Order: sequence, then structure tokens, then C-alpha cells
Amino acid sequence: MTGRAISAIILAAGKGSRMKSALHKVLHPIAGRPMLLHLADAVTALGAARTVVVTGSGREQVEAAVAPLGIATALQAEQLGTAHAVMQAQTALADFDGDVLILYGDVPLVETATMRRMIERLHGGDAPAAVVLGFRPADPAAYGRIIADADGRITRMVEYKDASPAERAETLCNSGLMAVRSRDLFALLARVGNDNAAGEYYLPDIVMLAAQDGRASAVIETAADEVAGVNSRAELAAVGMAWQQRRRVEAMAAGVTLTAPDTVWFAHDTILGRDVTVEPNVVFGPGVRVADGATIHAFSHLEGAIVGEGADVGPYARLRPGTVLGAGSRVGNFVEVKKTVLGVGAKANHLTYLGDADVGAGVNVGAGTITCNYDGFFKYRTVIGEGAFIGSNSALIAPVTIGAGAIVGAGSVVTTDVEADALVLVRAEKRIRPGWAARFRKAMRAKKAAG
Repeated sequence: MTGRAISAIILAAGKGSRMKSALHKVLHPIAGRPMLLHLADAVTALGAARTVVVTGSGREQVEAAVAPLGIATALQAEQLGTAHAVMQAQTALADFDGDVLILYGDVPLVETATMRRMIERLHGGDAPAAVVLGFRPADPAAYGRIIADADGRITRMVEYKDASPAERAETLCNSGLMAVRSRDLFALLARVGNDNAAGEYYLPDIVMLAAQDGRASAVIETAADEVAGVNSRAELAAVGMAWQQRRRVEAMAAGVTLTAPDTVWFAHDTILGRDVTVEPNVVFGPGVRVADGATIHAFSHLEGAIVGEGADVGPYARLRPGTVLGAGSRVGNFVEVKKTVLGVGAKANHLTYLGDADVGAGVNVGAGTITCNYDGFFKYRTVIGEGAFIGSNSALIAPVTIGAGAIVGAGSVVTTDVEADALVLVRAEKRIRPGWAARFRKAMRAKKAAG
């Protein structure tokens, strides 16, 4: 990097009508995070001194999303083209002297490394006026074309609507992303006209304006999936899939075993340790950390949970926010855990709900156990001491404490605290009435027959 300050202008003024949504297009999530914020993260990792998001339709939503990050906004009241959109950031960058990246809020997968390559090329030995990020899609369709020599110096850039047949035959396309020195950018933008097929002010025109001044621009290339844009739900799904595929490859390279990679779904902030095994059809929501050596079995869903070293989860388990599983603990099939800490080696193997609970080390929770944590108005906690044994089909009515080493007999409904090492049995008295069932059926059949 050059050591010069960097700013980014992110264009997010479009209406996104093809999304058919009340939510602004750039705020639709990829892996649980708005795609605009994926891009903002990459800019932050670059070390940008300032970021300006250009808003338009739905500005209130976008402003609310970026304000906590200290990102400035500028309004494009009328959508008159990309050059006009970038021009709206001039006031916000009036005192800035450095390099400016121009990005798009609906092109969320651009990596920090690619942004860095653009800046480095801007300061290459031939000192290009601008650097354009190009790509070669399988179907060039209606993308603008870049005509460049073997060294990447641009001789012509043209929008598809204005391109000749020969120019449309070129496969190098313009992503719209650019890097320009701030002292050049706004001076060139002021000269852009709208004498074209769409009557708009095109950002790529600054390349040809600089050429008229005798200053060449350059193009560098990247993969098509990195600059894929989102204008519809189908494109959002495709870009999300590309993000997931990239993340799966990164996970496996870092020492995670994915037994069926295409069926595992990550959130933007999922953290997996080494030698973690993830079986098929696992979904990670935001806020999950899994320590070394843990196993997540098939068809499990985790969100806001911390899984300790060597812990075992699933299959068909659900870990909700606030769950903390200690080392070597076990949450089995059809177990749901919420705001609960399981101590080292604690087990809840099947058919159990643990909510708002503290479960000590070595506790065994039997099948069908429920912590009854809600009375319709408030939530209460259940505390189970170390080494306790909770028999199957028990209901623990919070707030309640089960002492260390205590045993709760199967089928018990526990409403008061149990001291350490005690046995508690809370069952109704067994009553047997011989022949009652047969007499009942006979009477009911007679009643039914009588109409």
C-alpha cells in the first residue's frame, strides 16, 4: 500500500424495485448480515479513513443501518446516473486528500485484497488516472465493455447501449468499481455530460475524459462471482450461495471437517476451531463459536451459542442464544437449549428442553425433562448442582435448585428446592380400578347407539 489515506464511496441510492420488498435492497441479508455491511466490513479491513454511502429511495433505512458504524451518508435526490451519484459525496469528502474507492452496495462480495490491488495499481509506475475493476462473465449480456491493450491500459470504455457490434464482441466487462485520486475524481465528474442513449451521467466517462487530457487509465481483472450484483431475490440467493461456498472452503482449509459441505450453512460471524466435525444439513445462525474437537451432528441448528472443546451436539438439536456448552458436554437428538450453561461433561441426550438454567458438571438429564421457566409473565432460572441425576420425564418448575449429587426420580414434578445428595420423588398415588375401562367402553357404545 502507498501510505496515502483511503476513502470509499458506496452507492446505494437505487430503489431496488425488482426485490419487491419493503426492505431496502442493500439491507437484505447474506449469511445473517445486510449485504451493505459485508462491503463496509471489507472497507474497514482495508483501513479506510472515511466511508460515505450515497442514499436515495429508502434513505432512512440505510442511514439507520450505517449510523452505528460512524459511516457518513449523502443524498442523491434524483437518480441521474452513477456519475451524478458519486458527485453527491463531494461535500462529505471536501477536505479529503487521498485515494477514493467507488463501490456499490448491491455488489457485496468484493474482497479487501481486491480493493488493495486497485489502490496499488493506481500508484503504479505509469500513474493511471483511474483504475477500473473488470471481469469476464460467462454471459457478457448488457454490461459495459472495456477495450484495453495487453498491459491493461484502457483505450475505450463504452456502455452496452452505446457500443458498436465490434465493441460488444469484447468479453472484458466493467464492474463499475473504480479507484481514483480525490483531487482528480470530482474535477473529472464535473465534466461528465449526459449525451447518451439513456440521458444519464455515466461514471465510466471519467476514463475517456482523462484520456482527452493525455492521461491513460488502467484495468485489473477479478473473478465474475466477486463482482456479482443483486437486483432480485434470485440474484440474492445466487450471491448468498457464492458466499457460502467461499466460507466452506475457508473452513476446511482451516482444519474443519465438513462431511457434506454443500449442505452446511454459515453465518457471517461463525467461528469454528480445529478438528471440528460438522455433519450434513447443519445451520449456523449469527453468534456461534465452536471450540476445537467438537462435533455437530446432522440437522442441528445453532444460534448465539458457544460450544466447548470436544462437546457433542445433535443430531436434530437446537441451540438458541445464550447457550454455553462446557468441554465434553453432550446435547443429543431433539434437545432444545436456551440461555443455559451446561457444565463440563454434562449430558442431555434426548427429548429435552433446557431454558434459563445452570447445569453443573457431570449432570445427567433424562429424556423428556423440561425446565418450566415461564409463568406467562416472567422467566425464572433452574439450577442443577454438579453430579445430579434428573430422571426421565421430569418437570422442574423454576425458580428451583437441585443440589449437587441429588437424584430426581423419573416422572417427578419438582416445585421446591432439593438438597444435595437427596432423592426426590414427586408422583401421584397409583390407583387401580379393575374392569373400569371395559365398563366405560360398554356404556359409551350404548350411549352412541341410542343416538
